[in-house]
Amino acid sequence: MNLNFNDFQKQDVKFDIHELRKAYEDIIKMKDFTGVKGVTNFGAISLTQIPGDPESIKGNNARGVFWTKPNSSGKEVVRDKIIDEAAYSEFIDDYKKTYFKEVYDVLASKYKLGRVRILLKEPRSTLSWHRDPEPRLHIPIITNPGSIMVIDNVAKHLPADGSVWITNNTKYHNAFNGGEENRIHLVACVLNHKFN
Repeated sequence: MNLNFNDFQKQDVKFDIHELRKAYEDIIKMKDFTGVKGVTNFGAISLTQIPGDPESIKGNNARGVFWTKPNSSGKEVVRDKIIDEAAYSEFIDDYKKTYFKEVYDVLASKYKLGRVRILLKEPRSTLSWHRDPEPRLHIPIITNPGSIMVIDNVAKHLPADGSVWITNNTKYHNAFNGGEENRIHLVACVLNHKFN
């Protein structure tokens, strides 16, 4: 079996984990996680939106299109709706005084970003086995040793130390939180990153 750790790429940028956690605590006082109706164990707080369009972060816009193989037939099906990631270019005013604005500015100077969200994975839960349209940038904020991401057949824990990772979410993957506390990551869609 050929294990491809290249699907997890640590970036040459790092942020202050204490400031990230403080910014998360500040935001959670203003806004709670929202999800998609009928979807459990997942929540999102959008940090960016389509300029002037607060509806662009509500409902199914919190999740977006993905492909999955939901049963033993192995047939791929599409779920949710296509999102114009490049349109999510406005940082939401309510969060501009948090450290996340500085993080966003640094990331936006290095990458072409789509939606930037704070994502929640509740304890003892998992995402479906799925693939996304583009890679994702992850900055773990709160995690535990039982929080693992799997891409193809490679499992990796991403530590909450301020590091930035780009993961190859165009391949089949999932993430699970086997711990007993929430897993919190800043996650951004990356529109100009290519994997070998």
